Amino acid sequence: MKKRIRRSFTAAFKAEVAVEALKERETLSELSSRYEVHSNMIKRWKQEFLDRSAEIFETSPPEKDFEAERERLFAKIGQLEMERDWLKKISKRAGL
Repeated sequence: MKKRIRRSFTAAFKAEVAVEALKERETLSELSSRYEVHSNMIKRWKQEFLDRSAEIFETSPPEKDFEAERERLFAKIGQLEMERDWLKKISKRAGL
């Protein structure tokens, strides 16, 4: 008996297939043969895409989070540089 490895799909791939299913230019069987995914998976991804589409507009844009993260990281860099300089000074005094 041959052991099958379970395939995993990226979120981008799932979204692409779901959008194609929403366009309804092709049947589910055509999409499943084109993307080599079972039609039940496509139905599930399409439904999940529709159910969770409102979340996109509820969350804050990533740019605001990006700026806060950037400021935090710059502060951490400054702190680490000060600690490094202090350790250099202490090691010179200790003769290391």
